[in-house]
Amino acid sequence: MVKPFKVNISDQVLEAIYAKVKKYPWHEMPDDGGWEYGTNLGYMKEISNYWVSDFDWKKHEAQINNFSNFTTEVDEFNIHFIHEKGSGSNPLPLLLMHGWPGSIFEFLHIIEKLAHPEKFGGNEEDAFDVIVPSLPGFGFSGRPSRPIGPRKMADIFNKLINKNLNYKSYLAQGGDWGATIANWIAYDHSKTCNAIHINCLTMRHPDGPQSKEEEDWQIRFDKDQIMQDGYRTQQATKPQTLSYGMMDSPVGIAAWIIEKMYSWSDLKNNDIESVYSKDTLLANVMLYIVTKTFNTASWIYYGRREEGGRFFPKDFQRIEIPTAVAIFPAEMSEWPPRTYVERIFNIKRWTEMPSGGHFAAMEQPEILVNDIVKFAKMLR
Repeated sequence: MVKPFKVNISDQVLEAIYAKVKKYPWHEMPDDGGWEYGTNLGYMKEISNYWVSDFDWKKHEAQINNFSNFTTEVDEFNIHFIHEKGSGSNPLPLLLMHGWPGSIFEFLHIIEKLAHPEKFGGNEEDAFDVIVPSLPGFGFSGRPSRPIGPRKMADIFNKLINKNLNYKSYLAQGGDWGATIANWIAYDHSKTCNAIHINCLTMRHPDGPQSKEEEDWQIRFDKDQIMQDGYRTQQATKPQTLSYGMMDSPVGIAAWIIEKMYSWSDLKNNDIESVYSKDTLLANVMLYIVTKTFNTASWIYYGRREEGGRFFPKDFQRIEIPTAVAIFPAEMSEWPPRTYVERIFNIKRWTEMPSGGHFAAMEQPEILVNDIVKFAKMLR
């Protein structure tokens, strides 16, 4: 059963959060700190002052509620999702999936453009029925009883689309974990998902690199990730210990998430606000805080490790449903050479973007929307 849902966080909850931000015991940072040691102390003080003086959660809550929100049971999981029916007589179902440390906020400003392109100078025949779920354990979706990984989430979302919403086929799109889930949807559910569009690749071919170019990429990738692996290792091995420090600290959660927004985005002059406003950063952070899901959202890393990590199975057969690849230049997870990617997917569209990073829907919404629309034209 699909039930209507509305976000309504009480003033009492919000006031308790702001009180903790006000009382945060600021501490030291090395004099040469910048952002090299983690989230910059000066910026955290600045955004925290804004948080308690000018930030308005209710404005962002209303932004979510402007769309039709629902919850539904898929197996034993309670899944929250936005469902915006598209214009015209035959909109294409489009599943948009966020990752960590993102949320449904990544997509709020592109849902209308995808569902009703004629309102933005586009054509009605390019419309989508847009479905934007909160991942299990994230935001307004229920928590799993224990960690689950992206392959299990792929099964959940495929059932959401096919059984609960009665779509016979659909296009799946995602970055970060959303892309990983899309990969597993394509691998396990190719009879019901007719194509995927991804702007990140975390999965690996079981046979590994096959050429000098691919081997060089692998070495470069491993080196690039050394300074990124701390959070990933912690969340994949001991997420519960981390959660004790975070669950009672809005500033701690904000710092943990904003560090990634800074280092994974295509910034101008190393200025995080060249891409994201304080409102955008805090709205996404608050979604983790008001729902108390920082802990359960981190479980996906533990779940992925239990499922076997980055690699497809040893008996892997190439994914044959049409695949579109959108490569943004500041993506923190560097794409392999095309030869490697083509051993995994049936690539029908390969686009190297002029700018943008890991959070494509937030950083370069117009570019991403246009690429999805152009790919979908090949499917209709």
